[in-house]
Amino acid sequence: MDRRRVGRGKPAPRRDAPERKLDFDDVMYGIHVVEEALVAGEALRSIHVADDRKRDPHLRAVIATAKEREIPVRFEDRAFFARLPFKVHQGIIAVAPPFAYASLHDALASRRGTHAFLVILDHLTDPHNVGAIIRTAECAGADAVILPERRSAGVNATVRKAAAGAAEHLPIVRVGNVNETIRTLKKAGIWVAGADAGDGSVTMYEADFDRDLALVIGAEGAGLAQLVAKECDYRVRVPMPGVTESLNASVAAGVLMYEVLRQRRG
Repeated sequence: MDRRRVGRGKPAPRRDAPERKLDFDDVMYGIHVVEEALVAGEALRSIHVADDRKRDPHLRAVIATAKEREIPVRFEDRAFFARLPFKVHQGIIAVAPPFAYASLHDALASRRGTHAFLVILDHLTDPHNVGAIIRTAECAGADAVILPERRSAGVNATVRKAAAGAAEHLPIVRVGNVNETIRTLKKAGIWVAGADAGDGSVTMYEADFDRDLALVIGAEGAGLAQLVAKECDYRVRVPMPGVTESLNASVAAGVLMYEVLRQRRG
């Protein structure tokens, strides 16, 4: 027997190998996103920093905060970051627990202003649009964003990046059925306005947003589902005197949300 071959099978795996098999849905990437997660007190599992960026003053501040909270910080080579599916990571990612969605009851109880203000997304599948709307909703003072469980982007790494940290500060609810949710909200005394440029809609300047309100944003291209549109108390549109037929879903949502804010501030 050739003794040189004894014990020379596959090399033993490194101790930290299991931890490096990342679930990318649970990854946050980018300085601002990781920083906001720390500010929000999120229980991050680990933070990974590019070895060639560890002297960056902004990153050093994030690292110091992570160490104060006893969150493991690891310095990685370029090969580690090259394996990631997202490229605008800025040399830092954080591994977080699966996103904690709020309940509809929690959303109704977390009123930030005199009137309730909820944003419902009717099966938006583009994570960049969903993230942008979450970011704008938080900035505009919404109480929560509501997403359907199926045929919709959930809160993954791309959504968190597009939301620029807002997902850590705003309740986000996942529901099984948008129509049933709308009916529940109406029973709770909340008016439901659907964003729709079709016949029968009123401009956002004619609509009354100074009330308990849920604003429904339709899917990219398709707009509001027919049954969802029927459940809305009224439908509103953004005036468009130009020749382009429609706005991007996140842009239209932003315009409408800030009209809500304008009306409520008199």
